[in-house]
Amino acid sequence: MTRLLLIGTPGAGKGTQAQRLSETFGIPAISTGDIFRHNVKNETELGKLAKAYMDRGEYVPDSLTNDLVRDRLSQADAADGFLLDGYPRTADQVAELDDILAEKSQHLDAVVMLSADVDEVVRRLLNRAIEQGRADDTEDVIRHRLEVYEEQTAPLISVYAARDLVITVDGLGEVSDVTARIVDALSKRGISKN
Repeated sequence: MTRLLLIGTPGAGKGTQAQRLSETFGIPAISTGDIFRHNVKNETELGKLAKAYMDRGEYVPDSLTNDLVRDRLSQADAADGFLLDGYPRTADQVAELDDILAEKSQHLDAVVMLSADVDEVVRRLLNRAIEQGRADDTEDVIRHRLEVYEEQTAPLISVYAARDLVITVDGLGEVSDVTARIVDALSKRGISKN
């Protein structure tokens, strides 16, 4: 059983690495964005609640996000491990994840933090904005998102670092090289692929 958390700045390559690690370790990559979209598309009760916030352009509150993640982690494919991407993002969500895992007598095995040079991340995100036609993703907007990430995520990293769970990996370079660095770092912690 492998239970991982993947964190890193926007543009550090979390989504790409989550999919690769999911395949490598044979565990589902669980993204809060994907959970929201799945529940909204399937018109579940939780999905209807989440959609109401999203339609108003508001953040989905922690309590609802926690309920969605709790529901997702209770599904059969997550019984033998998972990789979380985009959750937890707040101290309350960390506490909720701790509770969810404690109820199953489980714990996180590692928190993989993808590090990346800020200017390189800005360049990546500006290129992605051009490719995807996101006119609102200006350099100022991107740099603000990175500042918000630092403010909100630094406390979470401290919590997990105090538990000796954080593995920092350089998120820049060829995709396969980054994956290899993550797998190697996890292997040194005794976490090996299936």
